Amino acid sequence: MKNKFLYLILLVAILAACTTPATQAPTEIPPTATPEPEGTEGFPWWNDVVFYEIFVRSFNDSDGDGIGDFNGITAKLDYLQDLGIRGIWLMPINPSPSYHGYDVTDYYAVNPQYGTMDDFKNLLAEAHKRDIKIIIDLVLNHTSSKNPWFQKALEPGSEYYDWYKWSDSDPNTQGPWGSQAWYKASNGKYYYAIFWEGMPDLNYDTPAVREEAKKITAFWLQDVGIDGFRLDAIRYLAEDTQLQDSKATHAFLDEWGTYYREINPQAFTVGEVWTDNNNVKPYINTNTELTSAFNFDLAFALVKSLNESNNSTLRFTLQTTVRDFPEMDNSNFITNHDMPRIMNQFGADQIDRNKVAASVLMTAPGIPFIYYGEEIGMSGPKPDELIRTPMQWTSEKGAGFTTGTPWEPVNSDYPIVNVAAQEGKPDSLFEHYRTLIQLRNAHPALRVGKTYVAESNSKKVVAYIRASESETLLILINIDDKPITDFNLDLSVGPLSGEYTLTSLLDETAFPNLPANTKGGFDNYIPMAELPPYSTYIIQLTK
Repeated sequence: MKNKFLYLILLVAILAACTTPATQAPTEIPPTATPEPEGTEGFPWWNDVVFYEIFVRSFNDSDGDGIGDFNGITAKLDYLQDLGIRGIWLMPINPSPSYHGYDVTDYYAVNPQYGTMDDFKNLLAEAHKRDIKIIIDLVLNHTSSKNPWFQKALEPGSEYYDWYKWSDSDPNTQGPWGSQAWYKASNGKYYYAIFWEGMPDLNYDTPAVREEAKKITAFWLQDVGIDGFRLDAIRYLAEDTQLQDSKATHAFLDEWGTYYREINPQAFTVGEVWTDNNNVKPYINTNTELTSAFNFDLAFALVKSLNESNNSTLRFTLQTTVRDFPEMDNSNFITNHDMPRIMNQFGADQIDRNKVAASVLMTAPGIPFIYYGEEIGMSGPKPDELIRTPMQWTSEKGAGFTTGTPWEPVNSDYPIVNVAAQEGKPDSLFEHYRTLIQLRNAHPALRVGKTYVAESNSKKVVAYIRASESETLLILINIDDKPITDFNLDLSVGPLSGEYTLTSLLDETAFPNLPANTKGGFDNYIPMAELPPYSTYIIQLTK
C-alpha cells in the first residue's frame, strides 16, 4: 500500500450477546472510533468507513407529505452516528419523472420533492460535523427521455442529436442481456436505450457528452462539496464491438477518473459492475478509473452458503476476493435496492441467518455497505417498489416515517419490526449490527488487515484470520442451525509465529492457546468443544 504511519489503537471489550444461544447483559458500547482522515496504516479513508445506502423517498419524512426528504435524513444523522455509520450513499437526488430517480432530467439540481439545494447542503454540513461522508448516485449511462437534452435532440439539426445513439431504421438488435434496445422516437428515428424507452443511452463517442460528464462531476465535488459518487450501470456506458465492459468504457473511465482526482484526490467512487469479480477487477486497482466496485459474488455466496448450510461457496468467494482485491478496494454488501431483501431470500431462520450475514459483512476484507432497514430485518420481495418501502422507525401509525400518507404503504409487520422495538435489546438484530459496526470501527485488523481463510473438517464452519500491523484476529462462524462438535481448523500458511493466547471480543468465552506452525499458520486447532448454532466469535490473538 502507501506509506505506513503509526496511530493510536482503541482497545474495546464489547460484551454484547452476538451469538444466538448465549443471552448476556451487554456492557455499554464504547464511543465509536473516528477514522483517521488519511486512513489506517496508509490505506485510503474509505477502508475505515461503514456505508449506509439510503433511498431518500423512503427514509424519513420531515414535513408530513408522505415523501422522505433531506431534512428527514438530517434529523436521523444521530441515529446513524450511534449505529457507527461513517458514510452515506444517497440513491438519485436529481429531478426525475420516476419515483426511483434513475432517469435524470437535470444533473445540476435536486429533486424538489426532497427539498432545496440549501436543504441538501445543510444535510451535507451536518453529516460532516459528525464525521460522516456523503456520496451520491451519478447516472452517466442514460438520461430521462424527458431530459431537455433528449427533447432538443429530436429537433432537426440539433447540436444535441449526437448526444444519443440513433438509427434511421430499426436495427433489430438486442441489448446486453437480450432485451429490446431500440425504440422509435417522434422524429421517426430509432434510439438506443438498454433499460427501457424512458431512459435513452448517452453517446460517449461524442466529445461534448464526455465534457458534460466532467462538468457535472466538478459541480458536485467542487461547488457542492460531496465526498464522491456511486456510478450506476457503469459497465454499459460506451459501446464498441462489445455492449458491456467495452474498451471504450474503460477509456472514458480512465479519462474521467484522472479528471475527478485532479479536483479532489480524496473523492471516493464505487461502481455498480453487476458481474463476477473477474470482470469487476479491471474497473479498479488503478489510479485512473474507479476507487472501488461492488462485490456481487460475495452477496450471492452469503445467501447460497447460508441457505444450504454449506461453507464451500462462501469460502471460495472469500479466497477469490482476497486474490482479486489485494488492496481491499472491493465494496461488500448483502443486498441493495435492486434485490429482494435478505429476509425474503433466506428460506428459514431469517433473523439468525441475517446475523451471520452481517457478521461476515463486517469482518470480511473490503468496504461494507448496509441497505437501509437491513439492520432491523425489513422485508420486501420484487417488484422493486416493495424493496424500497418506508423505513420502520416505530410501531406508531406510519411507522414513524411520516405523519401523513406514505408514498408507498409501509410493510404490515412494522408494529413488530422497527427500530424502537429493537434498540437496547441484546439479542436483537439491530444490536447485533451496532455491536459489529462499532467493533469494526475500533479494530484496525477488521478494516485493513490481511485475510487468511482457514480450512475446517466441517462444512458448517467458516473461519479466517484478519491481521494488521498492530493486531491479529480470528473470525469463527457457525452457518448452521445446529451445534457443531468434533471440528478443527487448519491454516497452511499465515502471518503467525510462536504461541498465542485468545480473547473473545464479543463475550467471555475462553479458548485454548493457539500455537503457530512453521509456515505461519496452524494445524488441527480445536477452539472449543461445541460451536453453538449460528454463532459468531471474533477472537483477539496476543502473545
